[in-house]
Amino acid sequence: MGDRSPEALRDSTASSSRRSAAPAKLVTADAAAASFAALTSKLDYLDAADIKRVRDAYRFADEAHLGQFRASGEPYITHPIAVAGLCAEWKLDAQAIMAALMHDAMEDCGIPKSELIERFGAPTADLVDGLTKLDKLRFSTREESQAESFRKMLLAMARDVRVILIKLADRLHNMRTMDAMVPSKRVRIAGETLDIYAPIAHRLGLNQTYRELQELSFQHLRPWRHAALSKAVQKARGYRRDVVERIQREVEKSFAQSKLPVQVFGREKTLFSIYKKMSEKHLSFAQVNDIFGFRIVVSTLPECYMAMGVLHQLYKPMPGRFKDYIAIPKANGYQSLHTTLVSPLGTAVEFQIRTEQMHAVAEKGIAAHWMYKSKGAGGNHAQDAQRLGAMWLQSLLDIQDETRDASEFLEHVKIDLFPDAIYVFTPKSKILALPKGATPVDFAYAIHSDVGDHCVAAKVNGEPVALRTELRSGDVVEIVSAPNARPNPAWLNFVRTGRARSKIRHYLKTMEQEESQDLGEKMLAQALRAEGLQLPDERDENAALWQQVTRWSGNRNRAELLTDIGLGRKIASIVAKRVARLLAEGGQRPDALTLTLGRYASDENAPLQGMVLIDGSEGASVQLAACCRPIPGDAIVGYLGRGEGLTVHTAECSVGKRLFERDSERWMTVEWAEQPTRAFETAISVLLKNGKGVLAEVASAVASAEADITHIDMGDERAAQTSELRLLLSVRDRLHLAEVMRVLKRSASVLRVARVKP
Repeated sequence: MGDRSPEALRDSTASSSRRSAAPAKLVTADAAAASFAALTSKLDYLDAADIKRVRDAYRFADEAHLGQFRASGEPYITHPIAVAGLCAEWKLDAQAIMAALMHDAMEDCGIPKSELIERFGAPTADLVDGLTKLDKLRFSTREESQAESFRKMLLAMARDVRVILIKLADRLHNMRTMDAMVPSKRVRIAGETLDIYAPIAHRLGLNQTYRELQELSFQHLRPWRHAALSKAVQKARGYRRDVVERIQREVEKSFAQSKLPVQVFGREKTLFSIYKKMSEKHLSFAQVNDIFGFRIVVSTLPECYMAMGVLHQLYKPMPGRFKDYIAIPKANGYQSLHTTLVSPLGTAVEFQIRTEQMHAVAEKGIAAHWMYKSKGAGGNHAQDAQRLGAMWLQSLLDIQDETRDASEFLEHVKIDLFPDAIYVFTPKSKILALPKGATPVDFAYAIHSDVGDHCVAAKVNGEPVALRTELRSGDVVEIVSAPNARPNPAWLNFVRTGRARSKIRHYLKTMEQEESQDLGEKMLAQALRAEGLQLPDERDENAALWQQVTRWSGNRNRAELLTDIGLGRKIASIVAKRVARLLAEGGQRPDALTLTLGRYASDENAPLQGMVLIDGSEGASVQLAACCRPIPGDAIVGYLGRGEGLTVHTAECSVGKRLFERDSERWMTVEWAEQPTRAFETAISVLLKNGKGVLAEVASAVASAEADITHIDMGDERAAQTSELRLLLSVRDRLHLAEVMRVLKRSASVLRVARVKP
């Protein structure tokens, strides 16, 4: 996407032709030519035809960016050349190098995609398009524009991983050359890099790029802390040089004696990782004892385990600090043995043991598949690269399907960029990688969205556990599902993966719409009955009528209008009057019987066709008010909140009466169904004599009346002779509540029982 933000481009006021360029400009042109010459020296892995195509792309980009300069004063073309150079280090193909050279051409120079297709072919043009930011004029805020541009880039990346490799090279060069920018811009771009681009690099296994992006971001975000840590590390390097050299000598000697050929490299923690460890664990610099470590590179996989044996004979391993990422690789393809040993001086030293191929993947990740492709393999290397990040890339597409809002999409992606992972097993021993803190619900959605949607319980290692239980590496997880189960909104409080979060939200939104549509249809039918008319259905002969109504209401279709009525965004009586007028224009007259029934529907014997009946199965579209907690048998009224659906109050509720005085047109008639589908909650107040076992006595009395206590509030007043309990009871109806209260009154310790009313 051509990160122009770090460069603050300024157009030259001089003529854009080469003939009129000032001598000073010739120097910069020479510099650009020199930098391209440096690029061509890196392209020796391409054949002559590909190098010619790259050269053509360079000439095209040079012409397009003529007269543009970076904030540093260099010709702008030096930036695309540098980006192409980084891609060449990863041995990307000619199309990717060409796209890197032209990655800003569409955005900055106004070159249409059709021209790129014509000159360089569709694959290269698609890569450039995937890297191009969206037009900012379409969006109301900068954040919205950024989120939408990220979404575009990530989806392009899911189709072709080269998009993100070029983007990361682009961002890396921008971060390296950000000193010429104003501090506020540096901070914003560094924050964005740390939040999005560095984790993406990590997720795709590009550890070298990941570490450098983190370091550069830290340098610009926390310059004082970066400088202080840098000095401290330099001092420590001086103090510990002898220790490090001694350990390295002993390790090399031990491998020489074992006749195992290895390469031993000293490794130093990055300043950012030291800072992060100090911040998270509240340590001082002196307490961070694993600043230095070693990397052992061997030839074959069995030699990794042999090398570990040699090391464990040399120094004692620390219990619980061994990790085998070879047997179970990380989600990004990383493989290595990690072991922490106690050195002769008592300090902890980490060793990483891996083969040369593993080392390539560890440092370059997906890019390693281009770097180390075998001769004659054709295009398999690219397929391998796609496969390496396939799971995560597929999850991006899954999230996209359910998320229309770009900011929400970006939020889900950020959730999925966790560097730490745990590895759990299905009952059939299939391994799944999940972020740290993942729960059985995340596991269920990782298997399949249907498994997640119908999940009711879980077993971990054969034992039943709560769905919010955090999983640990090595757990065997089994999901219990039921065909009638559906996602619970409370799951959003503890799920960790973006996939699970987006699937739950999508399901709840869909359900809410369906329920609200059903409610809206009932309400409009009721309002039309008061006009003496029947609700027109969706048949073709009514299509013109509904088209007129939706055009008037500002909705796209009948279903959307009914949903808006159900959510309280539109008032049923007003819509009904409009429908009635249009029906009258079409020659339809009110039916006298329907009119009578509509106006006198409160009569016990009148049929309740179109009436909103409450049976407890309405879902999110109908809420029972928490102030009065109505139960079957109570006289009830319905209040249509703006965008909140229907709220049911008791007829005598004081809160409801105040709402009626303020907003009377939003009230409607509701009735209880004859056969409610579930129990309902209501609140009672119980005055008790204090004594031993009174609470147990109350609970026993409620249970004997076949009711359930769902909540107890005892207040926080000091113990006295009497106490007042507030109980939330689950009862069938008013008669059942009366029975519970009678049983409670018979208890010797109960002085008074009353239903709580607002």
